[in-house]
Amino acid sequence: MGAGKSKPKEPGQRSMSLDGTIGTGSDSGHFHHLGPAQQTQTPNRSPAVGTGRRGHQGQHQHAPTNTPELALFGGVDHTGTVTSPQRGPLSGGVTTFVALYDYESRTASDLTFRKGDRLQIVNNTEGDWWLARSLTTGESGYIPSNYVAPSDSIQAEEWYFGKITRRDSERLLLNLQNRRGTFLVRESETTKGAYCLSVLDYDNTKGLNVKHYKIRKLDSGGFYITSRTQFTSLQQLVFHYRKHSDGLCHALTDVCPVAKPQTQGLARDAWEIPRESLRLDLKLGQGCFGEVWMGTWNGTTRVAIKTLKPGTMSPEAFLQEAQVMKKLRHEKLVQLYAVVSEEPIYIVTEYMSQGSLLDFLKGEAGKMLRLPQLVDMAAQIAAGMAYVERMNYVHRDLRAANILVGDNLVCKVADFGLARLIEDNEYTARQGAKFPIKWTAPEAALYGRFTIKSDVWSFGVLLTELATKGRVPYPGMVNREVLDQGGARLQDALPSRVPQLLTRAHAFLLEEGPRGEAYI
Repeated sequence: MGAGKSKPKEPGQRSMSLDGTIGTGSDSGHFHHLGPAQQTQTPNRSPAVGTGRRGHQGQHQHAPTNTPELALFGGVDHTGTVTSPQRGPLSGGVTTFVALYDYESRTASDLTFRKGDRLQIVNNTEGDWWLARSLTTGESGYIPSNYVAPSDSIQAEEWYFGKITRRDSERLLLNLQNRRGTFLVRESETTKGAYCLSVLDYDNTKGLNVKHYKIRKLDSGGFYITSRTQFTSLQQLVFHYRKHSDGLCHALTDVCPVAKPQTQGLARDAWEIPRESLRLDLKLGQGCFGEVWMGTWNGTTRVAIKTLKPGTMSPEAFLQEAQVMKKLRHEKLVQLYAVVSEEPIYIVTEYMSQGSLLDFLKGEAGKMLRLPQLVDMAAQIAAGMAYVERMNYVHRDLRAANILVGDNLVCKVADFGLARLIEDNEYTARQGAKFPIKWTAPEAALYGRFTIKSDVWSFGVLLTELATKGRVPYPGMVNREVLDQGGARLQDALPSRVPQLLTRAHAFLLEEGPRGEAYI
């Protein structure tokens, strides 16, 4: 639909070398790029501190200058780039690892290292931060476990992206900065033990599109795309197709760029942090219950900070809920980093680059979005909420203002679970001016029965926001009228694009694999 005709960069501009030897391939799928105008992103946004692509330097940008419409806690304008692959568990007995990215120490107990450094793991039993010794410098300290991989393993290869979905691979590859032949290797979503080679292609009919080639494994341990050409390792397969297209749409050129992953937490033992460790750098907005700031933790790490007005919620209840929230980890949820649990409560999260989905839809970038991109965004939100469902958790305030957008149209769910802690009378009355009536299921708004089903109702209303580029649901109706109708007029209020969006998003989710049943 509306395939763009902009040509990617041609081979010869950038190159990388990989070791290996000799294969061939067949096309098993593609995804169309929608054209450069439809990929326009909001300018003047700041990337997360320390983010950058493996082997590439990120560009500095200015902080946002627009005034966003605010979420429940004024939440918006954090950042979220597509992060690096999930690489799986440790191999038994392996103690020597290689650094996948540069890392600058954030605390006195951290270890600074550079991409390619070899590290000896001393202790990996303390969660997400491991004690390691650098074989390059001899120094020891804690490192983020998702920044390293076992030496000489496939996880250490720059082109191996692990368990990312087909759609996420397409989103990464279709970046307009990539040239034809840019590629990655990922685990197959449909065949256990198999892999998939995803390659950026271009032709005059489809424009930029992505081809996917299944890499099958031989009983003897080898690999092949077509059985007539076989390899003893994935490294050999990749090396061969970098030299020859040999049946592929194009010879492999560059490894697909990817941003550094978010670390799991700010540092080891950095959960309840002192207020003095945070610096409020730029106020991004304010809502009914507090403000949102772009800030810096410990002088090293960019974060988003929500400052809550005293009396908004009980510090004890918040801390108890936050202990549960920090265990919710999914690539489509905004990560909760740390808290200041004494009033005024501070909530520290990852910083997202493009702000709230609501403001994004209303802005210049939103005007350029087409149905396939809206479907992709809806599917990402559904994937995050499906995880919330599987964890037996309820969001309670799902709407576009509480979805945050990062680079490459990455969407993440934010503010999950906080709504139930609010003690403001205008909110707890459920019919007060601060309560989001138009997004709330009738049984939740009238009787306080919040369940996964009420979240699904809110997701349906959020789809109307997507379809209308941020229009308030039920136009022309005040909250009282919406409550009196009890949802009976929802069908009448649906934009004509919503059924198509629902159908496409449903098919999208089914293609992605198992999700929460309620969202499929």
